[in-house]
Amino acid sequence: MKNIMVSSDIIPVGQFKTGLAKYLKEIQDNRNSLIITQNGKPAGVLISPAEFDELRETKQFIDSVSRGLSNAEKGEVLTTSQLKKELKKSRAGNI
Repeated sequence: MKNIMVSSDIIPVGQFKTGLAKYLKEIQDNRNSLIITQNGKPAGVLISPAEFDELRETKQFIDSVSRGLSNAEKGEVLTTSQLKKELKKSRAGNI
């Protein structure tokens, strides 16, 4: 994620409305974020679809690692042979 430039990446909602197409193109081309304000306070953030996908994938990875660590702390682990059996079952069900 690119650093936010206060001078160009924070705009009021009225300015966003009048230049909507320009801002959408900018976000696509530059992969920068745009903070939209309403009554002087942050009201929303616009990011490119690619950046959104990247953030979502990162969150899913972090959530998965957190679940794994939590399971390990609780002793909820599988041996290698148990894992292989579970993977075989899982793959057989998806064919």
